[in-house]
Amino acid sequence: LEAAAMSIEIPAGLTELLQGYTVEVLRQRPSDLLDFAVQYFGRLQEQKRAGRAHVNFQGPEQPMQTESDGGGDEDDDESDDDDFEPPVINRYSRRVSVCAEAFNPDEEEEDTEPRIVHPKTDEQRCRLQDACKDILLFKNLDQEQLSQVLDAMFECKVIPQEHVIDQGDDGDNFYVIERGQYDIFVKKEGDARCVGRYDNRGSFGELALMYNTPRAATIVATTEGALWGLDRITFRRLILKNNAKKRKMYEQFIESVPVLKSLELSERMKIVDVIGERTYQDTERIITQGEKADCFFIVESGEVKIMMKSKTKAGQENNQEVEIARCASGQYFGELALVTNKPRAASAYAVGSVKCLVMDVQAFERLLGPCMDIMKRNITHYEEQLVAMFGSSMDLKDPGN
Repeated sequence: LEAAAMSIEIPAGLTELLQGYTVEVLRQRPSDLLDFAVQYFGRLQEQKRAGRAHVNFQGPEQPMQTESDGGGDEDDDESDDDDFEPPVINRYSRRVSVCAEAFNPDEEEEDTEPRIVHPKTDEQRCRLQDACKDILLFKNLDQEQLSQVLDAMFECKVIPQEHVIDQGDDGDNFYVIERGQYDIFVKKEGDARCVGRYDNRGSFGELALMYNTPRAATIVATTEGALWGLDRITFRRLILKNNAKKRKMYEQFIESVPVLKSLELSERMKIVDVIGERTYQDTERIITQGEKADCFFIVESGEVKIMMKSKTKAGQENNQEVEIARCASGQYFGELALVTNKPRAASAYAVGSVKCLVMDVQAFERLLGPCMDIMKRNITHYEEQLVAMFGSSMDLKDPGN
């Protein structure tokens, strides 16, 4: 049996076929996977017979997820009567199809590609850094990688009604918005509908570059604006490889964190893409009671003790910090201030060497919505602890030094 198993060969094209189906499942999240598969492969067969190179599949559920980071929902009724005009102006050169091209970060260890550099003035560099400061895909690049990304980015000025990208085209660039407003159109069964809008911030275009799929949406400028583009080669060489390495490192750990088990696999993978890592030494303070909260922490290794001073005894000599909890690997802290929108209710200290995974407040609010009920239930437990220790839970409701 073992010898027979060793002789089995994977048919040519099977990997790409299943990868394309998997990407569409993750994008559209159909309620019935079997029915979705029948429709997906049926459409694939129809397009193959028609001699088309790519599959722009739109499932029966909801519009395909757009290539976005920060776009909002719009009322579909507003665009019911709008005709989707073909691009009149499009100054961005398009490359030939590469959607059959495979990319395996593990097989591209040697960085043989020449660095792409677009010279910038000091003023341009400052504007670019400001536009990129909240882009999730850049959060986990080291300083050298980020510098290479910024060097490779180029400025694009747009005018109203200009098409930046068009649904069905191959992906050539990733875009970061510096200013301007942009509508997101998705064409389904011949009708284009506005499904969202960017307003002076955000980024788009990453999905086609990550998965080698055609553009999932059309982005049209509705005002004058400015974008910063990043070419496909640099995107894949730095950002995609960085994310792949990080996923390998953290995905198993993230799947073991109890509070995240209520998330779908695709949601947990998004968390892997945005978390960072911080290391603390013995007795080092991680968060401080009374300070504004900007991060959520998951203990990767080591132990963290949570300490609190009673606000009811503020100014008294005997108002020493009291240990109220300890967090070990897989447990989290720092969520309370983010859930309640109040300052930190306690301080946290490293016990020995500690390594934490850290998520900023924007990612916490965007990605951990399904976990909020669990976190809010824990507040009741915290209040019971405070009553037992201090005789009151007012410290939690009105935290401070």
